[in-house]
Amino acid sequence: QVQLVESGGGLVQAGGSLRLSCAASGRPFSQYVMGWFRQAPGKGREFVAAISRYGADTYYADFVKGRFTISRDNVKNTGYLQMNRLNAEDTAVYYCAADRRSSTRLRNGECDYWGQGTQVTVSS
Repeated sequence: QVQLVESGGGLVQAGGSLRLSCAASGRPFSQYVMGWFRQAPGKGREFVAAISRYGADTYYADFVKGRFTISRDNVKNTGYLQMNRLNAEDTAVYYCAADRRSSTRLRNGECDYWGQGTQVTVSS
């Protein structure tokens, strides 16, 4: 069992930056692929980024490439999402997720564990 708690969301002006954190507790964090999803008002949950167990491989949705960076620190049991050049379309609740099996499963939303989410609001 793994518990995931996101933090770092908030209100930011367009063009600004935020860094989200995902603190994991329970089983060793390195056993899991982890990633980020988001859900905007009135829309479904969508994949944002994923990272392999030891950080060797990263994956991004096209709409965040070059702006967002996913990383992790397995010693601190924490994952991160650095978000730069934010725009109003990035406004959403951001969720951390983890999966024991594969990044493919995670990217498809088939995640073993989910956090509660953190709100990101970008003002234009």
